[in-house]
Amino acid sequence: MQRTSVITRSSMSRFSRSGLSLAALVICFAASSLAQGPPAGAPPGGGPPRQGQAPPPPTPPTAGAHLEIAEGSASYKVTEQFVGINFPNDAIGTTTTVTGAITIAADGSIASGSKLSFDLRALKSDQDQRDNYVRTRALETDKFPMAEFVPTKIKGLSVMIPTQGQTGFELTGNMTIHGVTKEMTFQGIATFNRDSTVAGRAKTEFTFDTFGIAQPKIARLMSVDNKVVLDLVFKFKRT
Repeated sequence: MQRTSVITRSSMSRFSRSGLSLAALVICFAASSLAQGPPAGAPPGGGPPRQGQAPPPPTPPTAGAHLEIAEGSASYKVTEQFVGINFPNDAIGTTTTVTGAITIAADGSIASGSKLSFDLRALKSDQDQRDNYVRTRALETDKFPMAEFVPTKIKGLSVMIPTQGQTGFELTGNMTIHGVTKEMTFQGIATFNRDSTVAGRAKTEFTFDTFGIAQPKIARLMSVDNKVVLDLVFKFKRT
């Protein structure tokens, strides 16, 4: 009986030491977990991780804005008619060399210094022969390489310019092509994006004689209707 009692006390002593070691291990692990904080994505106070954060609220509208061209293009479209063939064809030429900025004042007016410039020497269609004719005989880009549009007023845009959504607009200003300046109005639509860009397109029409351009015509071969559609595609960076 005495030996049995000794063995029992020894065993209990080993069990006690093992229990203390296990408790110490659990406490250390818990302390380490608390120091590291909750896992990534877990909401404050515990609970299951969130699947996704809600997007931040949109920036409120602003009174006025400065719009700098980030990307853009200007395209002409005219209808060609070949002699003896009743099959009109739309010819389209485009330049992507567009620079400039538009500043809208706090009262909704266009600030002085606003201007968009288009390099007509870069106009490109699907036919090199047409491009050469347009540059050398129609627009005479060696003398008048650039077209410039100076906006003077805008309609359809609220004084507090939005930072998201779409709106239609009319932009009026003075267009200079082939050394001649005329007032023109573009009608378009603009999309206001969360990344502080404004993208869209606008169109207007004019006749060749508006800017003193000879209406293209090749005797016994081809003629062109006396209407030019001008299409602007733009993406502004807003500041």
